[in-house]
This record gives sequence, C-alpha cells and structure tokens, in this order.
Amino acid sequence: MKKSICLCCANYLPNLGGIERYVFNVAKRLTSEGHSVTVLTSNVFRLPEHESADGVEIYRIPCFSAMKGRYPLPKRGRAFRRLRNELLAKRFDLTVINARFYPHSVFCAKLAKRQGSECVTIDHGSAHMTVGNRFFDALGARWEHFLTWRLKKYCKRYFGVSRAACDWLGHFGIDAEGTLYNAVDPDEIISAAEAPVCDYRSELGIPEDAVVFSYAGRLVEEKGALQLAQAFRKADIPGSFLLYAGDGQLRSALEAEANADNRIRILGRLDFPHVAALLNAADIFCLPTVYPEGLPTSLLEAAAVRDFIISTTYGGGRELVPDGTYGILLDGNDPDELAAAMKTAASDPEYRRSATEKCFHLLCERFTWEQTAGKIAALRKGDCE
Repeated sequence: MKKSICLCCANYLPNLGGIERYVFNVAKRLTSEGHSVTVLTSNVFRLPEHESADGVEIYRIPCFSAMKGRYPLPKRGRAFRRLRNELLAKRFDLTVINARFYPHSVFCAKLAKRQGSECVTIDHGSAHMTVGNRFFDALGARWEHFLTWRLKKYCKRYFGVSRAACDWLGHFGIDAEGTLYNAVDPDEIISAAEAPVCDYRSELGIPEDAVVFSYAGRLVEEKGALQLAQAFRKADIPGSFLLYAGDGQLRSALEAEANADNRIRILGRLDFPHVAALLNAADIFCLPTVYPEGLPTSLLEAAAVRDFIISTTYGGGRELVPDGTYGILLDGNDPDELAAAMKTAASDPEYRRSATEKCFHLLCERFTWEQTAGKIAALRKGDCE
C-alpha cells in the first residue's frame, strides 16, 4: 500500500549532518518505491518556502537561525500560519519526526495530531549534547527534558537509529519500540570507491605498500580528531600516513600537527565522491569519538569499502563492531590506547582482512536504506517492532 509520508527534521540539505543525510536517503528510497514523500524543515538558508526536488516535496517554515543555523527556532507570523494551514490540508498517513530536542519537532507532532496522522519519532542520539561548559551543558539538558516532555504529549511512538539510541530514550521514561537504523547504500559507496574521482595515494606521494589511516568528520574535540593525530605520532609506525577529511575548530591545531609530521595530511571538507576515494586509499578508518551520536555514517561507509575500523563504544559503534573479530573499539580516546590499537591493526594484515569481511557482511544484513525505509513504510497504527 502506497502512503503519503511526512519526514520532519529541523535542518535539511544543503546543511550536511547525520540527520539531514538520514532524511535525504530515506526520502529518496521511499520515493523510488512509489510513496508520496514530503520533507518538513526550517528555512535556515532562505530558500523557497515550497519546492519539489527529485520527486520529494519540501516545505521550509520561517525560523530564527540560532547557533549559526544549527538550532533553528520556528518564527511565527503570517508566512508561518499560511504554510501550517497548507500542510494541515495535505493529510499525511504517517509523520516521522527526526530528533526530539528541537522546537520544530514539537510543532510537527502537534501538526500530526491535528491531522490525525500516525506519528513516530526517531531518536538520533545516545546522550545529552555538550558544548564543553558545565553551566550551559546543564541548561541544555534541562531544555531537552522540557522539549521531550512536550513532545510526549503529542507523539506516543519512539524508535532509535541504533540500540544505543533506544537505550538513551529510557533516560526520558520512553520505551522504544525498536530500531530504524542509520544506514548506507553499499553498492553506491563501492561503485564510487572502485572508480574514484582521484587517486589520493598517487596525488600525495604515498607508496602503495604504506599503511594509510583515515578520518572523516568534523574536526572537533568530541570527535577525537586531535587525539588521533597525537596517537599517530606516538605509535610512530614506519611507512604509515594519516589523512583527514573535514573541517572545524581544530583545523589549525591539526595543521600544526601536520607541519610537525609530514605523514599527516589535512584534505579539508570533501564531498561524497572524494570521501569514497579517501576511504578507497585507506587501510584503516579511525573515529575516536566521544560524541553522543546514534550511529556514525562514516563508520558504515568505511565498512562498505572494507576498511578496518578503530573507534569507540560511544553511540552505536558496538552494533557494527560487536567484538574484536570485527574491528577495535575503545572505551574512550586516550592517545596511548589509540596508539596501541593503531599498532595492532597495522601489524596484522590478515586480522584486518578477516575483520573487514565480517564487518561488511553485517553491514549488508542490517544497515541498508532498503531495510530502514522498508520498515518505516510498513509502520501502521499500533505496530510494535
């Protein structure tokens, strides 16, 4: 049965984040299966209020762009009311809210209740967000609890992008119904990696027999970007290189590390084809995150091209790397422990080969958009996974 489905997210493309990519890929998959899909987001980038792109309708409500657009707040007024009334007239079969901690999510849940639309919320985190300041972290936690309390008045069904996200919902007194996993399209990533837009080893003068470590993500403290560079230098593995894709507040500090060790290269922010080329050039993917995420897309992409994974138990990493035969997960990002893990992985090619095969097969069994979008489309009133 084909459905009219509204996917709600406070921010959306062209902003590039995990939630935005999740919604984009679910929308693309659902549309390809014949469902009518609408994305309801915030007009952070002052784009058209309503347009269609690749068969998906996009509505953008007026907003205040708090935190440089990272935390949009609905801006009520004539345009807001006009769009709300237009949306009320559409009558969606299913409304899917992504993330609890935005006022936008509460607005979407209220809209769904007025429409009589079945409403579910997918959680994308595994702990309270932090900004590195005790006062503001405590204030943020209270705000998240308040928004969740309001959301629970209108939306009764909750899922997580990983089991870790489901467990975190329990902190708010919510029993998650199940997982709607973050995912990738393995064939798309493999195709991009096997026909790369560039050859990073050749361009950067890296020998074919060198062991290449890679990192892709924001260059911020909580992702462990600087600790990784420190660990790489501590490990001092002969003939090895460390390549970074990304940008952020730690870029200057990492460039200083690169100036001190020319085996460290900072490539800047890369689009998907270049990230795939980077992963293709690498042997080992490192994400020493302590960020409260649900399940990092970068880990899934690395598994798709059979890069060995070194990461942490934060978020949903344990679901892709359930034990040491799939990769290496650490309890944190201490540089000494990271260095030891990097040495272990670099010194044992057979271990890496066996682990990457197991990780790839688990990825294909559990973490694809076909499976996730299929579960979302199959949701019916009263269903429980």
